[in-house]
Formats: sequence, C-alpha cells, structure tokens
Amino acid sequence: MRASCLCGEASWDVDGPLEQMSHCHCSRCRKAHGTAFATYAMAAADRFRLSGRERVVPWESSPGFFRCFCGRCGSVVPGDPIEGSVFVPAGNLDGDPGTRPQAHIFAASKAPWYEIPDRLRRFDAFPPGVDAASLPDRPALDPPGGVRGSCLCGGVGFRVEGELLWPRNCHCSRCRKARSAAHASNLGIAVDGLRWTRGEELLVSYKVPEARFFMQVFCRICGSCLPRVDRQRGFAVVPMGAFDDDPGVRPQYHIFVASKAPWFEIADALPQHAEYPPP
Repeated sequence: MRASCLCGEASWDVDGPLEQMSHCHCSRCRKAHGTAFATYAMAAADRFRLSGRERVVPWESSPGFFRCFCGRCGSVVPGDPIEGSVFVPAGNLDGDPGTRPQAHIFAASKAPWYEIPDRLRRFDAFPPGVDAASLPDRPALDPPGGVRGSCLCGGVGFRVEGELLWPRNCHCSRCRKARSAAHASNLGIAVDGLRWTRGEELLVSYKVPEARFFMQVFCRICGSCLPRVDRQRGFAVVPMGAFDDDPGVRPQYHIFVASKAPWFEIADALPQHAEYPPP
C-alpha cells in the first residue's frame, strides 16, 4: 500500500495488512485534521517506509507524543513508531487497503455538529485494553462572541460572524489528502465575516498547482487546517473541525461521492452528489 501527502513530497509505503482501523472523534484529532473525525489504522513498524522525511514537521501535542505533518502542504504524516506500530492516517491512502473501520473512539468528545450514523462499536475514550491516559479538551482562548475557532497549538485564533453557507462534506481526493481523513467538512462565510484574532503570521498556504482554486491553509507550528480566504470570489472556506463552538449548522449534503474513499461508507441520509451539486 502506498500513500502520500497532498503535494506528494512526503510518501509512505506499508507492506502487509493494516489493522485496528477506527474513527477518532477526540478534539485534538478534529483540530489537527479540520474534520469531524480522523481515521487511523495500525501498521507494523518494520513494514513501514517513509520517504521525504526532510519535509516532515513534528509537533509535541502532549508529553512524548508528536503529531507530524508536511511542512509544505499541511497533510498529516505518520509519526514515529509506538511500541512497534505506526499509526497511519487512512485519508492519504492511494488505493483500497482491504481494511474497514471497526469502531468509533472518543465518541464522548464528538463534534456537536456531527451525529454518528452507523452501527460500528462506540467507545467514550480509548477502547478496552489500551493503557493510555485520556487528555482533556483544550479550552477556547478567545472570549465568547460569534463562533470561535483555533488551531491545536492555540497559536492561531479566528472568529466568524454572519450567515454560515453551504455546510457540506467533500469526498474528493484532494480534500482526503489535504485533511488526511475520509472527507472534509467545510462551510463558507463572507470574507468580511471572518476575523483573525491572533496568529495570522503563522498561516501557511499551499496551492495545488494544477487546480483553479484548491488551497490548503494550516498553522506552521502544529499543522492544523484553518480557514482559506478566497477574495476573488468573496468568501472564506472554514474547516468545521477547527471550531471551538457549535456553529449551529450541520452538514447538509455530500459532494464528490464518485471519488470517495473505498474504505468509507456513507451511512447517513444526506443528499449525495457525484461531483458538485446542481446550481
């Protein structure tokens, strides 16, 4: 199996099967990926190879635990092995791993704007048998007002006010690579409805060369996905996983389902569009 980041400068191969694939709803994964949940599987460390290590940026999200990302495009990259295993983000896989998600973990911490629609096993925190401490959610650093959002390290903060537009899940391959997840969950806001409250100097942008508009914006310290301002079209695209507050809206439909990950099944009743929805 082969996988890569959005820009392709970091890639990794796994020989042999992936195991224990699960959806994680913890607030830290939501922040890091900018999505409702992250999906990871385990690979044996001696069957894992990483290329482009010079592009990989580590950030210590908790004592002794490093989350890693590509410093050029912001995609999540697997970190160092833990007890002989590497945690592989499934969204970056180029093909079908043959493995399917088995459970939801940290379901007690799920995003308030997302309802788990399937019948997979659910665990409030780690599943039984995992000897690891659960970490508390990081508190919002900005005072209340509007809908607040931030990156995982807290260096970047923003606030949105006004009408929140077209909340949706996108399954295109670019979104899956960029978010290192099953899909992106985004909404739109008028440009003047987004205000950076701190850390704008920490933002890094990566434009896909062959794309007309597609761009990933992330924090250069922790790699968290953050809003992208499109002044040409007069709106900003906000990753819903970055919110600190409930935005009060829910995803309304799925787009680019013709490109969805083969290992992910859409279990809700929201409308589905093969590509963009009709005008």
